[in-house]
Amino acid sequence: MPGPTADPVGETSTAPATTGRTGSAAPGRATIAVLGGLVALGPLTTDLYLPGLPAIADDLGAAPAAVQLTLTFSMFGVAAGQLIFGPLSDRFGRRPPLLVGLVVYTVASVVCVFAPSLPVLVAARFVQGAAGAAGLVIGRAVARDRFAGVAMLRFLASISLISGLAPILAPLVGAQLLRVTSWRGTFGALTALGLLLALVAFAALRETLPSDDRHRGGLTGTLRTMGGLLRDLPFLGLVLTSTFAFGSLFGYISGSSVVLQHVYHVSPQTYSLLFGLNSLAIVAVTQLNGRVLARRFTPGVLMLSGLGVAIAAGVALVLVTAVWDFGLYGVCPALFVLMGSLGVVLPNTAAQSLSLVAPRAAGSASALLGTGNFLCGAVVAPLSSLGGEPSAVLLAVVVLGCALLAAASYLLLCRPRLAAGRAAAAPAPAG
Repeated sequence: MPGPTADPVGETSTAPATTGRTGSAAPGRATIAVLGGLVALGPLTTDLYLPGLPAIADDLGAAPAAVQLTLTFSMFGVAAGQLIFGPLSDRFGRRPPLLVGLVVYTVASVVCVFAPSLPVLVAARFVQGAAGAAGLVIGRAVARDRFAGVAMLRFLASISLISGLAPILAPLVGAQLLRVTSWRGTFGALTALGLLLALVAFAALRETLPSDDRHRGGLTGTLRTMGGLLRDLPFLGLVLTSTFAFGSLFGYISGSSVVLQHVYHVSPQTYSLLFGLNSLAIVAVTQLNGRVLARRFTPGVLMLSGLGVAIAAGVALVLVTAVWDFGLYGVCPALFVLMGSLGVVLPNTAAQSLSLVAPRAAGSASALLGTGNFLCGAVVAPLSSLGGEPSAVLLAVVVLGCALLAAASYLLLCRPRLAAGRAAAAPAPAG
């Protein structure tokens, strides 16, 4: 989508962002598989150990709300790591920072396995999240290096098909691991995964940012680039929209484990099945969005529709928890619809925001996009257990509040200016 483009020193240009090295050629299967695996590392790190949260609390003698800090600090780490690895990938290329991140991730996972106390586990999870962020932020930057417009959206949908299986399979695998090992075994599995991805990336992933296109401005230039991006109101609006939509997602991810198991008394295996079903909704709609909807509807229509459905699902969730006690029969359908709506909102905000920047600033733009997402996720993660006990009502309020903030960000900051830009770019009528 044409729009203002941030150059490496943070100034803006009215040249379309689709110029340069991007194109519409179909990505190779190896590229999709490798990048899908790298992007999947984030949700696997988050979700694989979720069924073991109650066991961690019992084993380390901590309250459920305290154990949720392992999730909160992991997301803080992902946020901080993207600010590190995104600009580094603009400066040194995509491949070297990615490999460093995967090695550090593997080491941090080993520390999680042998953590003797909750503070050590929380600290290791922070480092694990920061290092694992390399795959997430660089994967999006590679997409911007190679594609634009609908082609980029299709590419993001392709890697999302792989990465989207992670939150479906991770709780199922985690629950089964708990049958044969302790919660420490789940971190052992993440250790093996980090090592495998490091070897595969080293062997199969090619560099996508040529040396001539790399950022040469050092720390000052990086800060100037990020400042220029944040002054671009359409880009900022999309970042905030994605941030709060991600808040809804992580409000559900972080709260569903303790709420479903402690409030509705489901087993770890039943929880993993419910979690997988809801994850299937976001995967299916993401594929529908990238392969069908993006070709038939404008990004604005898709965004408004997705945000509207997310708000409706949030309202329904509040009603079935605070007004009518429908139990799981009310909560599960509302969460399913919410996940489906995010399958439209999240990929469209990512594709639109990255389309507004030049390839040599894609790492920094991807870092800002991802940092906002995970900072919001880290803030909302413990909210469903405020007061020391998990609450389905608090979970519903968090989900609805984030959906409303996402819609307000898009309507107030982003949509009017993108519409004005398209109008200005349109040819004048003959007269």
